Amino acid sequence: MAEAGIAVGDEVIVPSFGGLEIAEAVRELGARPVFADVDPDDFCLDPGAAEARVSPRTAAIVPVHLFGQPANMAGLRALGARVGARVCAWEPLPRADAVDAVRRRQHAGYLSRRLRGVVVPPGSAEHAYTSFVVRVPGNGRPDRDAFRRALRLRGVHSEVPVRVPAHLVPGFRSGVRLPVSEQAADECLALPLAASMTKRELQHMVSACNGLGGLLRERAS
Repeated sequence: MAEAGIAVGDEVIVPSFGGLEIAEAVRELGARPVFADVDPDDFCLDPGAAEARVSPRTAAIVPVHLFGQPANMAGLRALGARVGARVCAWEPLPRADAVDAVRRRQHAGYLSRRLRGVVVPPGSAEHAYTSFVVRVPGNGRPDRDAFRRALRLRGVHSEVPVRVPAHLVPGFRSGVRLPVSEQAADECLALPLAASMTKRELQHMVSACNGLGGLLRERAS
């Protein structure tokens, strides 16, 4: 944040989904976090949504490389150049060519080809897959949380990566609606993914998810 040259009274555009830590850091500097929506495919800050939140006081744009997926830095830097705002990623992008990342990407490809009933993340040669985050479609959070509980009973432990988007966290609410971030918080689930996982573990997870996905789709309809 220091390299962005943020001063008291500045506005800083940050993603709501996965951006709470940034918002807190911005506020500690005496600046104001301005939340923008994310891309529905990669969950990173959407340049178009960020542009809609620009004001004369916008000093910086701070995206997050989320779950190992790179944010659209080219689009965001182009926006920053147009509006005179610094663009600084919150953290460096994990190396996609590291040995563990290559192995995780292989596992992610296997899961993406075989999983049914969930929406898998788009594949990318730049994706380091620090997390394998899927969407559990349906009627919102109850379906995702029911899916997670059912997976746990079958020995598959998953996590909710972002339970509440930052713009809805008490102390940061401003009345803005960010539908993509809100839907992502309701539907996203991080399935286990490690370089050390075996083929048997991956097959077990696919079997558990596919059976439950079909049941949840039928119930939601």
